[in-house]
Amino acid sequence: MADKPKDLYEILGVNKNATDDELKKAYKKLAKKYHPDLNRDDPKTAEAKMKEINVAYDILKDPQKRAQYDQFGHAAFQPGGGGGAGSTGGFDFNDIFGGGAGGFDMGDIFDQFFGGGRRSSRTRQAGPERGADLRYDLTISFEDAAFGKEMDIKVPRDENCTECDGTGAAKGTSPETCPDCHGSGMRQTTTRTPFGMISNARPCDRCHGTGKIIKTPCSHCHGSGKTRVERQIHINIPKGVDNGNRLRIANGGQQGTRGGADGDLYVYINIKPHPIFTRDGIDVHCEIPITFVQAALGATVDAPTLDGRIDLKIPEGTQSGTILKIRGRGIQKLRGEGRGDEFVKIKVLTPKNLSAYQRKLLQDFEKGGSENNNPEQKSFLDKLKGLFN
Repeated sequence: MADKPKDLYEILGVNKNATDDELKKAYKKLAKKYHPDLNRDDPKTAEAKMKEINVAYDILKDPQKRAQYDQFGHAAFQPGGGGGAGSTGGFDFNDIFGGGAGGFDMGDIFDQFFGGGRRSSRTRQAGPERGADLRYDLTISFEDAAFGKEMDIKVPRDENCTECDGTGAAKGTSPETCPDCHGSGMRQTTTRTPFGMISNARPCDRCHGTGKIIKTPCSHCHGSGKTRVERQIHINIPKGVDNGNRLRIANGGQQGTRGGADGDLYVYINIKPHPIFTRDGIDVHCEIPITFVQAALGATVDAPTLDGRIDLKIPEGTQSGTILKIRGRGIQKLRGEGRGDEFVKIKVLTPKNLSAYQRKLLQDFEKGGSENNNPEQKSFLDKLKGLFN
């Protein structure tokens, strides 16, 4: 009487409610532990364990196979099985893998998880392939970043050659099936070892994995099937973008192959420095110079904003370095309503090259007790006297 086969969930060390991610993590962990190439001390036992692990994962990762197993158990995968109550025995490797247990492709299984996936590469050869994404660096003005702008950009990309419709073959000819790999794009080699037959698949050297060869290349694209073109793309820069922000333009990247979707275009924003304004998030900052008379007596001066000039009131007795806030004159919020504020730093200028008359006026002002008009200066002088007395 045959031994009762092990439960597949127990083999992988997961429960029956395990998610696909949990199954994959469990498989990867066990594959690293038992793969024969990593267990040279006892490769025969490791290979047998690896086969068992792979069978379990191959069934449980497939929703249909998993449902059959949950309902009928191991009998669902026996020759002529399908849920008969009397079906017993172990797994049939021939049914699951389409070949003898000894011909099981250990290299493919390990590479699928740890080296890029040879099986998936083989499947992709004849099917549609999505185009690559592209990057475009765009420099815009400070004002365009604040208020947004619609514009056209020219993006170089590879597109199907119009002379050969992307086949790479000259007119009147067509690509032929590669005689080395018979159109599969892969060359499979099998090596007999003391532990069984180990299969290994690599891209075909002759057709470079395409499954096709071109005997007469197109003179326009030289057999590549692609030509370099400059495509004009309309973009909408939203209000409030900042340095380093990126815009995604769907299908603006490289053209797909064999009917595959185009890649995406990512536009990275770089903002030119402004001669007056600096930016802090959604707020802007600037500096306005005024005379010491305007600072002392107060005044109304022209102040620059992103929307144009406005009148800004300078309070009497304003000191150099004072910051005045102008509400709602900053940058538009990138997401949401409202704008930031503008902060104006006052710089009081000290006059130079005074005339004799101006000098006399200032001296008279000083004699009149200017420290009485400046409490901060009077406080400092009082402290100075106390220090030295």
